[in-house]
Amino acid sequence: MARPRKPLLSTGRIVATARDLVDAEGLAAVSTRRLAAELGVSGPSLYNHFRTKDEILQAVADSVSAQVDLSMFEDGRGWRTALHDWALSYRDALRDHPHIVPVLAKGPGRRPASLRLADVVHGAMVTAGWPPAHATSVGAVMRYFVMGAALGSFAGGFVDEESAYDPDTYPHLGQAHLLAERQETVDDRAFEAGLNALLDGLALRFERVTGGTGGTGGTGVAPESVAGRRP
Repeated sequence: MARPRKPLLSTGRIVATARDLVDAEGLAAVSTRRLAAELGVSGPSLYNHFRTKDEILQAVADSVSAQVDLSMFEDGRGWRTALHDWALSYRDALRDHPHIVPVLAKGPGRRPASLRLADVVHGAMVTAGWPPAHATSVGAVMRYFVMGAALGSFAGGFVDEESAYDPDTYPHLGQAHLLAERQETVDDRAFEAGLNALLDGLALRFERVTGGTGGTGGTGVAPESVAGRRP
């Protein structure tokens, strides 16, 4: 009887296996030896696809960036609505893979999907009427906000023991022990509140830097003179 054939080793299979390891056990779980064992291959065979562990982690990070929806920047939504919907998709991707966030937080580097994400967001903001330098700031501040939210749970950081919150010492934390069990609701509500406050501020800034040209309701394509204006 012929031996069953082993699945062919591929870049995609390595990345998917490494991503599963990161999701389950964190960044420290990834090593060429561990990956080779999980894949049922010899360690040196991985070097035909990746030279270092860092290259593997960069590929895992890029696979997560590739999960972020960008269609809202290409279907006619106004820049504010597009940023709002994008932030939700971005947060969902990072929430599904929280352990890779520290790698993503260092910036896109040479990762193709990450660079495409940055390019699409910047291009959409310039097309909507943001001057290029301001469009860069918009992309950066949105990234700071989403990444910051993904680095940890506010509600999950409180212990669920009522005795931890002595009312004489912490008179305003009488309900803090309930936060952990309501983590998803509290964090989702806080994210939405912060996101809308951020977008409100950006809308005001847009009016100041463009004189009201463009808009938030449609694509907001500004005249060339406005799109190219420097701050």
